[in-house]
Amino acid sequence: MTTAKGDFSQGKVSSLILRLGLPIMLAELVHVLYNIVDRMYIGHLPEPEGTVALTGLGVCFPLITLIGAFANLCSTGGATLCTIARGEGDDERAGRIMQTAFSFLLLIGAALTVLLFATAPWTLTVLGGNETSLPYAMDYFRIYVIGTIPVLISLGMNAFINSQGFPRVGMMTVIIGAALNIVLDPLFIYYFQMGVRGAALATVLSQTVSALWVLRFLTGKRPPVRLRGVGIDAAELKNVVKLGVTGFMFKVTNSVTQAIVNVMLKAWGGPLSQLYIGAMSLINSMREMMSLPINGVTQGGQAVMSYNYGAKKYRRVSEGIRFVLLGGLTINTLMWVMAMFFPQLLIRIFTDDEALVSLAVRCARIYFGAFPFMALQVTGQHTFVALNHPKHALFFSTLRKLILVAPLTLLLPGLGLGVEGVFWAEFISQLVGASACFTTMYFVIWRKMRAAS
Repeated sequence: MTTAKGDFSQGKVSSLILRLGLPIMLAELVHVLYNIVDRMYIGHLPEPEGTVALTGLGVCFPLITLIGAFANLCSTGGATLCTIARGEGDDERAGRIMQTAFSFLLLIGAALTVLLFATAPWTLTVLGGNETSLPYAMDYFRIYVIGTIPVLISLGMNAFINSQGFPRVGMMTVIIGAALNIVLDPLFIYYFQMGVRGAALATVLSQTVSALWVLRFLTGKRPPVRLRGVGIDAAELKNVVKLGVTGFMFKVTNSVTQAIVNVMLKAWGGPLSQLYIGAMSLINSMREMMSLPINGVTQGGQAVMSYNYGAKKYRRVSEGIRFVLLGGLTINTLMWVMAMFFPQLLIRIFTDDEALVSLAVRCARIYFGAFPFMALQVTGQHTFVALNHPKHALFFSTLRKLILVAPLTLLLPGLGLGVEGVFWAEFISQLVGASACFTTMYFVIWRKMRAAS
């Protein structure tokens, strides 16, 4: 078996990670365009509609993140366990894992579609919507949520393409949908004058095409492990959920903290509360773009580490951890320089509103103040997942956001920092949470891998 067919036990570890990681990074970049392109077009609608509509999308953001969390539930656990099984030479079990993950995604998608559509008015109000921004949030989200099943398939099952050594095919999954979204957005938003509804419709149609591409490939002849239908193996589902809950909680805690942030910005922002929510929407867009390079490296590294862990080649696992760490530190330091000294270059992509730009620049410099430390977080987190350490992975996926950010977001504004305490909460959590995650991973895993090799 060659590396082209997903055998990661041969060849230079760094080269394998880059071979997988670069297409994944490009795919991540294009995936971010799904939401970012919507914000770009909507943010440039004539004022004041553009700023209010952008705030409406910010109100939707926690729920959109929640949908992505369920994709992570199946992709994080399913693709990792599938790769470990392949490293052990058990392709039959790998196939059962993939089928189980896919079937579970379909059930989750159907349930989320009904639940989120029905509760949208209440949840969007709680998440910060008011009489001006709520109509835009409702128009966008109720169309977006209709496409929940295609979103889950394209996000959740694409990991099974990448983990089998076809990152370029996985990249095309996202490029096809994003390219279509870029074309359809201005058509629906401006030509058909659908506004935010047009942006949501463009995204749903684009994700549907991506989902069809994923299914066509995974059921075809090229992948070593193919998707052969639907059906759930109860034992495998338990394993998938047990490990996958770390990826799920990572997104859920993001969703919860985003919701708390919106509530606190609304409570402490005074007459500028909606402007602060809009600024946080822009900062979330910045974070998505700035996280792209390291996401490619860590996801490529995770596949290589999982396979070699299954094959009991621990020296190669250790090499993978080291490469991900050094690469991540280099990348995130460069991103930090961009956020500290040139944040307006990214922010002006989304809006021409000078008041919003000025506010977002000031808040971004606080929010991203400790961004290099996030390389420690993602290295530790992805290593726990790659080597099937679900308890550690779950704990550290909740520590930084749920145990640190959420309480700090609630406390700091009242301790003299005012509304900017919301942004300082992220800064503190990056320092503390990331350091704790990496230190634990070193003693629990990395030191043992180095000794075993």
